Amino acid sequence: MNKPVTYNLFVYGSLRKGFQSPVYEYISNYFDFVAEAKVRGLMVDMGDYPAAIPGNDGHFIVGELYTIKHPHEFGWAFGQLDDYEGVNVEVGETQLYRRELTEVITDKGNQPAWIYWYNQDVSGKPIVESGDILQYIAEKKQ
Repeated sequence: MNKPVTYNLFVYGSLRKGFQSPVYEYISNYFDFVAEAKVRGLMVDMGDYPAAIPGNDGHFIVGELYTIKHPHEFGWAFGQLDDYEGVNVEVGETQLYRRELTEVITDKGNQPAWIYWYNQDVSGKPIVESGDILQYIAEKKQ
């Protein structure tokens, strides 16, 4: 029996609407916002960008849940995101993130979605205790 295809995407960093990144325009072209959401895991400050690490220790990563507008564009849309997130690498390069399915928690119930987990060492990097990179950045500016 085949598993159903998941057209959902969970974002927590530069792909969030509040991050005000040019790449958000891409998200809004191919995906519809579903809900504010969170996943189990740990947010780490890598300096120039946040990193999400899966976990079950009571920490949560705050973000947004999206679903693709047109299912026939799934391969194209996620291919572009894979390139942006450093999933697709050349020979000799190290994969920065990996895309996996995870359980996303929303007020509308839990559902599966794709997430980009960080695929490198985070030793010695600051933990974003709130799990919300937007809140963390705002607090650092104060």
